[in-house]
Amino acid sequence: MILMECDSDSLKVKVGFEIHQQLDTKSKLFCNCSCNDANGNYDYNFIRILRPTKSELGNFDKAALFEYAKMNTIKYYSRIGLSCLVEADEEPPHDVNKDALNTVLLFSLALNSSIVDEIHVMRKLVIDGSNVSGFQRTMLVSSGGYLKVDNFNRIGVQSICLEEDAAKLLPPSDSYKEYGLDRLGIPLVEIALEPVTGTHKEIVNVALTLGRLLRSSKRVSRGLGSIRQDVNISVDDGQVVEVKGVQQLSQLVKVLEYETKRQFGMIKIAEEFKKRNIEDDFIGDKTLDITYLFKNSSSNIIKKILKSSNSIFLSVRLRGLNNLIGYEPIAGIRLGKELGEFVRFFGLGGIFHSDELPNYGITIKDVEKIRELLCISTDDAFLIIGGDEKKINNVLGPLIQRICQFKLGVVAETRSATMDGSTIFSRPRPGSSRMYPETDILPIPVDSQFLYNLKQDVPLSWNDLINHIMQKYSINKKLSEHIFDSQYYDIFEKIVSTSKNITPTFIASKLTEDIVSLSRDNLDKSLLTDNMIIEIFDMLDKGSIAKESVSLIFKQIMKKESKSVKDALNSLNFTEINDEELNTILDKILNDNIKIIEEKGINSIGALMGKSMNILRGKVDGYKINEYLKQKLEIIIDNEFSPKDDF
Repeated sequence: MILMECDSDSLKVKVGFEIHQQLDTKSKLFCNCSCNDANGNYDYNFIRILRPTKSELGNFDKAALFEYAKMNTIKYYSRIGLSCLVEADEEPPHDVNKDALNTVLLFSLALNSSIVDEIHVMRKLVIDGSNVSGFQRTMLVSSGGYLKVDNFNRIGVQSICLEEDAAKLLPPSDSYKEYGLDRLGIPLVEIALEPVTGTHKEIVNVALTLGRLLRSSKRVSRGLGSIRQDVNISVDDGQVVEVKGVQQLSQLVKVLEYETKRQFGMIKIAEEFKKRNIEDDFIGDKTLDITYLFKNSSSNIIKKILKSSNSIFLSVRLRGLNNLIGYEPIAGIRLGKELGEFVRFFGLGGIFHSDELPNYGITIKDVEKIRELLCISTDDAFLIIGGDEKKINNVLGPLIQRICQFKLGVVAETRSATMDGSTIFSRPRPGSSRMYPETDILPIPVDSQFLYNLKQDVPLSWNDLINHIMQKYSINKKLSEHIFDSQYYDIFEKIVSTSKNITPTFIASKLTEDIVSLSRDNLDKSLLTDNMIIEIFDMLDKGSIAKESVSLIFKQIMKKESKSVKDALNSLNFTEINDEELNTILDKILNDNIKIIEEKGINSIGALMGKSMNILRGKVDGYKINEYLKQKLEIIIDNEFSPKDDF
């Protein structure tokens, strides 16, 4: 089959956003615990197994049933002061955090959204382990309204909610799915926008505009992980796919490109299904345990799977699907890849399929035997699944059902965004059966007089905010936008307020241009903590280090070659030099280069400056070195090389 190109410009891509932003409050939404990060330092742990419950109408949510099919045992880690009995679901929730509620009301006013008269807390069923109770508490605060965005004029607002953040997923162990409870319960605002159609750049600008509005309030947390975007994407008015966990705008661009390409590929695969007239009964109509065939296999992959006594290999017949599992209508988009992602969410390593065999140590003899056992015709295909017998039995039915779904093209589902911008299957899309009222918290009436007073604190518009930054700190528009959009705006304001000898322009450029440049070289900016940055600029302000040393210290830490500012200074050999030592060093440089001075005169300053910086870079400010050299050079020229009267 011919590999096609995905012409995204010819596709009608519709995108809707749900922005989840952590609020900068002193305590969590339903208790007094701090919102700080435990950084892996936990005091105790406990274990839970979660089960689905029925909605008020007696129905089970399909997403909850899917999670239950995996039946993970969950291990939770907690730290005193960062989580309590409320997060452990051993104590009823306390009253709603007033600061968090007021902030969300403020956002509702800023977006011209209609605020409800009475706020009701709801339980949203979630049993993937991210909530100990098996549900997330959320409350609708307002609906309707609009966001002003360039190229779109106005984007409609669907709803604005206040909810609690989920627990933090930790690296998995062999026995448990593990979460840290330090993040669980942190207040979140969720803003859902109406879907829009436009170029990827225009769509990203919608998310950027909303994010800027939230940050301008100075009531939200900043930094990686504090804002997450769920993106609803559909191609040519097809099924909606929800992509969760987009944390950066650069990642969002890649997600839009990949998911557009993936959905286009799924449409092309569905067209092949239709051409073959494949019935649902054709798919998975025969399965066999073929473990015995691989008992003496030389394949390392098969040996690894069979190490466990509970492991089996199951083969599944797929009538009429020959060459369709490996069909790749667009580069990187295959049905086999989709199915591999699916079984991995049941704790299995992946699948083998007939379109790629023999391979992976599975021989042509093995393939022929499987075809014989399954009564495979030339039009048919087969899958092989290996792993824990219980997991395979759990995944078999959903896997066959999923293959049947691909006959319809794009499957409506929830997917997770990866850092490289691709998306992977997460679960089916939830329905209305996941919501039911919270019985432990009374409804909260909204006072009209309070709302009237709150209007005075509505955040500035983007243009007004940038103009304010430009005027307050005397920096240009571009730098004002960069520093505000960065994660360092709050720390920038703090450094500027305490600095006496450093200009805001210099501080802003170092925190944006220099760190961005170093990050592009794959250096880790997360290693550069706020306290480190403050310490570096404090030393610069006191004259203990030179301006040139700031980026060098940043680089030393971001390269993981130093764990502290002090270590970086020692590694770079940056020791403070007083004026006496500086004069001695410069005098020696001048004496060693007297011939250059004699030849070029005052124009030798460039060469002398270069030689001086080789020795003094990071130890003394370059401007100071230049001034001292000029003074000394002028004296030498006047005394040594000026014409003298001869009497």
